[in-house]
This record gives sequence, structure tokens and C-alpha cells, in this order.
Amino acid sequence: MEESILNSIKDLLGPDSDYNVFNNEILIHINMALSVLTQHGVGPSEGFIVTNEDATWRDFLGDSNDLEMAKTYVYMKVKMAFDPPSSSFVLSSMKEACQEFEWRLMVAMDDKK
Repeated sequence: MEESILNSIKDLLGPDSDYNVFNNEILIHINMALSVLTQHGVGPSEGFIVTNEDATWRDFLGDSNDLEMAKTYVYMKVKMAFDPPSSSFVLSSMKEACQEFEWRLMVAMDDKK
């Protein structure tokens, strides 16, 4: 997977990494999701903001392999805000998955204390 947070999320959403028209909108949604994760104890305690393609997952998650689901969480939160599915069933399923990811990430962070 691409190490750049912005580029990896863009790859999952569909636009090529070189296509920058939606970068500002995608960045706003990425930073919203990262803020939620920070409130749950994931990432740097002082917060983390992605402003361009230079910010990496390692910058946010460190060397923790047990926090990989944070990448899926950020993607799903951005997808629901930027390009939500038309099916209410799929949207509901994504919301439930995000709630589970939040809980599991909190548990993972509690185990680190």
C-alpha cells in the first residue's frame, strides 16, 4: 500500500495520485477521520494534520502493526463523506464497521498502556 496518507486514500477512492482537483476536499475528510482517531488515542497525542502527499501512515501510526485497521477506518470515513454509496444498506454497513474499528482501535491502544 502507498505510504502517503493522501495518495493511498485517493487510490482507494479512484482518482489517480496525479489528479489534484479534489485534494482539498479529500484532505478535509482525512483530517476529520484522523481527529476522531486521535480522540480515541490513536496517533500522536498532540494531533495530526495532513496537508499534502508528504504525510505518511508511519508518521501517524508509528511502527504499530496492530493499528493497520486505522487505514481502512480513514478510507471508509472519507468515502462516506466524499462519495457516499447510493445504497442505504451499504452505507449502514460502513457505519457499523467504522464503529467496530473505533472500538477495536481503542482496545488496541488500551493494551499499549
